[in-house]
Amino acid sequence: MAPDPDLGPDNGFDAVGIDDDTRLVYRYVLAQGTVRVDDVVKDVPLERTDAGGMLARLRAAGLINRTSGSEGEYTAVDPRIALRALTERTEAHLDRVRAAIPDLAELFEHTADSGGSGAGVHVIDDPALIGAWYTRLEHEVTSEFMAFDRPPYVLAGENPVEPLVLERGVLWRAVYAAEVLERPGAWAEMRYAAAQGEQARIARTLPTKLAIADRRTALVSSTLDAHRPTAVVVEGGPLVDLLCAAFEAIWADSVEVPAEDSLDGTAPPDRGPGKDDRALLALLGSGAKDEAIARELGLSERTLRRRSADLLRRLGAANRFQAGAQAVRRGWI
Repeated sequence: MAPDPDLGPDNGFDAVGIDDDTRLVYRYVLAQGTVRVDDVVKDVPLERTDAGGMLARLRAAGLINRTSGSEGEYTAVDPRIALRALTERTEAHLDRVRAAIPDLAELFEHTADSGGSGAGVHVIDDPALIGAWYTRLEHEVTSEFMAFDRPPYVLAGENPVEPLVLERGVLWRAVYAAEVLERPGAWAEMRYAAAQGEQARIARTLPTKLAIADRRTALVSSTLDAHRPTAVVVEGGPLVDLLCAAFEAIWADSVEVPAEDSLDGTAPPDRGPGKDDRALLALLGSGAKDEAIARELGLSERTLRRRSADLLRRLGAANRFQAGAQAVRRGWI
């Protein structure tokens, strides 16, 4: 059987409970008209071996029938009828979920507002609710997301929602505190996020943790106690404008994180920066400790000091601050 050129995770059939293998079996039944389990096993290249289970799943969905008798033959139902009925049943299920949203939202808001301090402002002292609000902002943002990233964290380090937000064309800007780099692997995570489309910078310090969606709703930490975190949700008004202004001020004074860097192929001194120079400048300018910089770049501290001294010499700078200023003036960063 020829491979299905349209087979893939975006084929849409997973929305009605039909995975790739089962869809391949369904196309086979449609093409053959009548099949047995042995036919499927022999002719259809499946990642799994449960051909009988897949035929039973298609039958339960109303897409195929099983004939009577001991042969156990399966026949196709006209997809113009069967698939339409299946999608209508799925839509009915989704309608019931949508109908439940107001009641569920009321429950959520009641819990989130339990420490409320007035219209448009919610005080939250539950780590799970703080995480839920952050994820909610990610889901609701349509154009711009701004964030201050610093410890302590209430969610796991990996953020599976951010790539989905970036795919929607949302402008995502994040400022990381230099102390984040003390966690092994943090620099690689920053570069990966930047390669995915995040605009990232590093600041020496950050006053708090912050997330702002579309300049309308902000989630800001009011305490930085890892054991008893507290946050404030602000919806609209001058407080959000003030937080946006604070973000822009720190953003303007922070060092850019390059999307990619490498320690190979350093450019000669008279030919501008190499890929590793931009990475080194970003980390040096962030105020991160030498130990953290060396670890993230895969260097020994001795090699880091040598490369830093060479970079300062090429820039004609006496210290890291002057190096950053010269790099900006020359357009290196």
